[in-house]
Amino acid sequence: MSSRRSSSRQQSGVSRNITDDQITDLVSKLQQLIPEIRNRRSDKVSASKVLQETCNYIRSLHKEVDGLSDRLSDLLATTDTDSAQAAIIRSLLM
Repeated sequence: MSSRRSSSRQQSGVSRNITDDQITDLVSKLQQLIPEIRNRRSDKVSASKVLQETCNYIRSLHKEVDGLSDRLSDLLATTDTDSAQAAIIRSLLM
């Protein structure tokens, strides 16, 4: 285990030890969740690349949510509040 990880854990007061195998397992699970990495032919991807791609993927999801939120706001602003369409939108938001 790196000394940086060890000292960081000691400073934060976390007493649970995470083994290198557990970290490897978690990185492997992340690798399966990220489309950019999952669709690659090669199974060999560094942990730092997996973490970097995970951050990029989360950012892209945030942008997508923001865009959908904007579209929904625009739709709600142009929809009659008593219409069937507005009722459907409200039911989806519940």
